[in-house]
Amino acid sequence: MTTLPATPAATRTDQPDRRLPALGGFAPAVLGIELRRVLRNRRTLAFTLIMPGAFFLIFGLPQAGQTLDNGRPVTAYVMISLAVYAAMVATTSAGGAVATERALGWSRQLRLTPLRPTAYVATKLITAMALGLLAVVVEFLVGAAAGVRIPAHVWLLAGLAAWLGSLVFAAFGLFIGYLVPAENVMQFIGPILAVLAMFGGLFVPVEVLPDVLQQVARFTPVYGMGELSRAPLTGDGVSMAGVANIAFWVLVFGIGAARLFRRDTARV
Repeated sequence: MTTLPATPAATRTDQPDRRLPALGGFAPAVLGIELRRVLRNRRTLAFTLIMPGAFFLIFGLPQAGQTLDNGRPVTAYVMISLAVYAAMVATTSAGGAVATERALGWSRQLRLTPLRPTAYVATKLITAMALGLLAVVVEFLVGAAAGVRIPAHVWLLAGLAAWLGSLVFAAFGLFIGYLVPAENVMQFIGPILAVLAMFGGLFVPVEVLPDVLQQVARFTPVYGMGELSRAPLTGDGVSMAGVANIAFWVLVFGIGAARLFRRDTARV
């Protein structure tokens, strides 16, 4: 009997490909699935897109005709503040959805794949930011339809500041999603966002708060977002303290979310 020579290991085709994926496993296809999943959630869309617009019609329109010290409409001030609120609610809700995935065991299943924590967190952050951008655009459309008239550069700069600043709350949503159980996540997020919005001057100006609370407000995550978003309207200029506030909280929540993800899946 003729014995066939053994196939060298280097030339075998039945060996699994163990090469790590590029970018830690970040894939546009997965991102597209995440975006479609978020946009199909009607309850989230109603809460993040419709409610802030309704708030503007209730609380902003009655102030039509009033102006700020620089002559620009108070309704624009209210609209921008509520756009910030809409963006922070949208990004937090999208990020906080990981709590449901944890409850279903999906996040631990992902650790059986080559997907890196950074790629997973990046996918969630981009999805949250996409929903935040939609929230800002819808709020501005409601304001424009209701008669808000401001220069084009104010629309652009205020919208960009509100959207980019909401990265803080995209990271915050992930952080909370990995910190608390799925059934409790919205119970934590709702009251926290309401309190932070007050400190950020989104519901009432910070100046009307007691002096002690005004000092505390400067260190809260919403303060930088609100200040930078309204600066193009008020003409106060960009505050480096506001930029530092946003950068600090993005790092805190982003690093915290990545570490909690590792801890949550460490026993796989």
